[in-house]
Amino acid sequence: MATLDVYESLNVMDGQIASAEIWVENYQKDHSALVNVVQVGWNIQPSYYGDNKTHFRMGWTAGYKSPGCFDLKCDGFVRVKNAPITPGDTLERKSKISIKIFKSKDDGNWWLYFAHVGKKLAPVGYWPKDLFGGLANHANYVTWGGYTRSLLGDPSPLMGNGNWPGENSASFQDVQYVNTDGNVHLPKPIEVHPRETNTGCYKVSEFMADRFQYGGPGGCTS
Repeated sequence: MATLDVYESLNVMDGQIASAEIWVENYQKDHSALVNVVQVGWNIQPSYYGDNKTHFRMGWTAGYKSPGCFDLKCDGFVRVKNAPITPGDTLERKSKISIKIFKSKDDGNWWLYFAHVGKKLAPVGYWPKDLFGGLANHANYVTWGGYTRSLLGDPSPLMGNGNWPGENSASFQDVQYVNTDGNVHLPKPIEVHPRETNTGCYKVSEFMADRFQYGGPGGCTS
């Protein structure tokens, strides 16, 4: 789980993506077709949503078993009654959201909880365990962070709020592991490893206490 800073009006153009998410995976090295993933966060993607607003994004895949989809574009994720948000909804203005993903010991399904800042976490719905292969049993890899994408040769968009990691940048806070009881505990710093794929445009801070900062101005073409 984590609490994410949410941003809008980042001037993301058609063909570009700016996002921040949590990914929970069952990953088997050298067997990419077997990778199972659920992912949740915020996303700006004009070519998908038809606008440049910030949307609550959810996705899943079960590798060879099922390609899955984003939001509610296919059968799979089960939304509960009176959910606090629907995947694909717009997230207005700068804010914070909290996301919690865990595998319940009661039914074995992967549950998604959500809250706007200051509100209590409430269930959005669940991914039935039968959707998955390896993830039906457990996750072995969790990622918190931001990512961007652009068309080949085009400059990449901002990540986070466009600032380098620091006091005024985007952040993930209250980063926690969740057990099958739904209880949380802090990861040990030795368990969390920063990963940067293009330091000319984006960077991430060290994980300290329960948080980290990330982001950058973009503009990379490779």
